Amino acid sequence: MSLPTTNSGAIPASVEAHERSWSAEWRAQWRLRWFILRTSIEERLAYRGDFAFATLIRFLPIITQIFLWSAIFDAKSASDSRKINTYTYADMVAYFLLVMLGRAFSSMPGLTTGIARDVRDGTIKKFLTQPVDLVEFLFWHRAAHKLVYYAVAAGPFALVFWLCRAYFPGWPDAATWATLVASLVLAFLLGFLMETLLGLCSFWFLEVSSLVFVYMLLNYILSGHMIPLDWLPGTFGQIVQWLPFKYLAYFPAAVALQRYSHEEMALELLAACGWCLFLWALVRLAFYFGARRYSAYGA
Repeated sequence: MSLPTTNSGAIPASVEAHERSWSAEWRAQWRLRWFILRTSIEERLAYRGDFAFATLIRFLPIITQIFLWSAIFDAKSASDSRKINTYTYADMVAYFLLVMLGRAFSSMPGLTTGIARDVRDGTIKKFLTQPVDLVEFLFWHRAAHKLVYYAVAAGPFALVFWLCRAYFPGWPDAATWATLVASLVLAFLLGFLMETLLGLCSFWFLEVSSLVFVYMLLNYILSGHMIPLDWLPGTFGQIVQWLPFKYLAYFPAAVALQRYSHEEMALELLAACGWCLFLWALVRLAFYFGARRYSAYGA
């Protein structure tokens, strides 16, 4: 649709002013986001040594997994298949290493409890009175945290994966690599949205620690952190496959192990994007109604 013009064909001054106003507002919003991201990165860089050490420590449980699954497979008699539910011993070790990678993207330590604390002590009021959106601020702050973490943890991750390279299957093709990268980004988004939504429940509940405990328990089981989700039997296993938890850890690991066809990967990515949109809508609604309830009580 063409813009209205004067007799001389020029665009009216009011339209030009509106476009300039919109452009200036858009630039101001992105300057604010960049400021939050940059400031948070500078803050997190002060703890880069802690990040590197903590990353190495987190790999210690994988040693237990290696010995555990070695004992389980060794216990099988020679006449038995050397596979458990289509997984070999090497597949199991690689799976748990890749689950740790997925969890590094999807875990959001302190996010839920931080929101609940801000609501409880009144700090949340600054987001109700200033032109800074709470959800956007939390997103860019958490993105900065993850960027610094990945930059520092890349070395320890690369070292451990190189030492365990014999457990991994052959080099995946370009489509699988692209899907793996996309799945890790979606794991970050889903983890952020789910924990933000849980934190926003503090507008209605005085204490969310019990909710956090239940969420972490469900997350551990339903994300594939405990066992691969394709081991779950019957109807329960089918239901779990439709939940968003699988995209936090199981899906990236299964993609890297090349257990999906290209068509299946595309469908799973679409489903994960659908969950992101649904959870984003829930987060916006929860913040809108939560803020109204908070203001109604004179906080």
